[in-house]
Amino acid sequence: MSGDKDAFNVSDLTSALNEENRADLVNALKNKIQSLAGQHSDVLESLTPNVRKRVEVLREIQGQHDELEAKFFEERAALEAKYQKMYQPLYTKRFEIVNGVTEVEGITDEKTAETEEDEEKGVPGFWLNAMKNNEVLAEEISERDEGALKFLKDIKWSRIENPKGFKLDFYFDTNPYFTNTVLTKTYHMIDEDEPILEKAIG
Repeated sequence: MSGDKDAFNVSDLTSALNEENRADLVNALKNKIQSLAGQHSDVLESLTPNVRKRVEVLREIQGQHDELEAKFFEERAALEAKYQKMYQPLYTKRFEIVNGVTEVEGITDEKTAETEEDEEKGVPGFWLNAMKNNEVLAEEISERDEGALKFLKDIKWSRIENPKGFKLDFYFDTNPYFTNTVLTKTYHMIDEDEPILEKAIG
């Protein structure tokens, strides 16, 4: 996960590759694939008839594998959608507890000398601590980010279909860092089955 560039200093693949560079990279890959295809044809012709026949059978097996894999990806997408709906009530409960909308059982209202009179509700700094405990994200969080992330109330993930990919919505409380209450990061994937990031828009 990563937030908006204005809020978080998270580097993007897109900052390293501009449109022109990506086009050059794609063209170079196409040329390489065409070159390999030509070599592949030459190799087949150099094989004995028996070995060539075995290779042809292996290609058929690979074709059957690819058909099964396509079905697997189709079923996986349906399964992910099914469980995403089942997760949603849990995410709602998490939001309500983290932000002090509802209270959990077993909490007492008794005040003691040790407790502050105006004790904070919910779990202060929940998302900041969650991110700092993630090995990948922890390295990306600066001191300035920490200040803004203390106001982060929720993160929501959703799939997008056209173009393929997903988006992350970061919901913030009123804070001194930016005026937006929601920052969105959208990820466009070249191929969702074998995810390759094409670009990220903040």
